Amino acid sequence: MKISIQENLLPGETLDEKLDCAEALQIEGVEVQGRSRLYARIDEYEAAFRNRTVRISSVCGQSTFDWLDPDPTKRQASIDESKHNLEACGYFGAVGQIVPPIFGPPRLPDLSPLKDAVSLEKELLIEITRDLAAFAHSHGALLLLEPLNRYEQHLLRQQEDGVEIIQKAGSPPGVALLTDFFHMHIEEIDTPATIRKVGPYIGHIHVADNTRVQPGVGDIDWQAGIQALADIGFDGYLTYECRIAGEPREALSQSVAFLREIIATVQVAD
Repeated sequence: MKISIQENLLPGETLDEKLDCAEALQIEGVEVQGRSRLYARIDEYEAAFRNRTVRISSVCGQSTFDWLDPDPTKRQASIDESKHNLEACGYFGAVGQIVPPIFGPPRLPDLSPLKDAVSLEKELLIEITRDLAAFAHSHGALLLLEPLNRYEQHLLRQQEDGVEIIQKAGSPPGVALLTDFFHMHIEEIDTPATIRKVGPYIGHIHVADNTRVQPGVGDIDWQAGIQALADIGFDGYLTYECRIAGEPREALSQSVAFLREIIATVQVAD
C-alpha cells in the first residue's frame, strides 16, 4: 500500500514547496483537487512533478456537482468536466477521479406513484456511470464513486449503495468505489467486515480519523482496517483527506509514520 496526501494539506505557498514537503515525508502520491482544473494546467503540473519521487495519485471532485440536477445543461456540464478530469488522470497515470454524485437532498422531483426522487436519481446515475466508466476506461483511469455520510448526502451512504450502482451499470471496468474511513466510521456497523465484503469494487482509499483529523489521533482501529485492506489484496493509495491537528509538518510526519508502521506489520494474504 502507498500513501498519498491531498495537495491542499501539504505545507507550502507554492506547488513546488508542497511537493518538497511530500518528498520529505517520503510519500508516494499527491491528490489534486478537481477545482484546481488539472486538465487546464497540464504543462504546469507536468513541469512541477518532473524528476520528482511523488506522482499524481488522483483527482478529487471538481468545480460543479450537478450530475443529478434536473437541468440537462447543468448535468451535461458536470459530465463534460468529469471527462476532462478523467482524461487528465489518464495522462498522468493517476488512479482516477473521485465523484460524490450529489450533496444534500434530492434535486429531482418526486413523481410518485410513478417513481420517487431517489429511484429516478439511481436510474439517472446508472446511465451516467455507464457513460463515464467507458470514457475513463478508454483513458486508463477510473471513475471513483464516493459514498458520503448522512450529513452530506442522501443517496450513496454505505459502500453497498455504491456497489448497487456499479452492478446495475453492468460492472464496467472503468468504475470503482472510493472507500473513505471517516464516512464509513459513521455509516458502517463494521468497517473491516465491509471492506472485505466489497473488496473487489474498491479502487482508492481516503483516510481520516473519526473527527476528520489525521489518522492516529482518534479512535478508529487502523490496524483492523488496514489488515482488511491487506486481506482483499489492496495495494493502492491511502490518501489523506482530513483536517490537520497540530503543526502541519510535524503532525503529518507523525501520522505517516503511524500508518507506515501498521502497513509494515499487517499480514498479506497469499
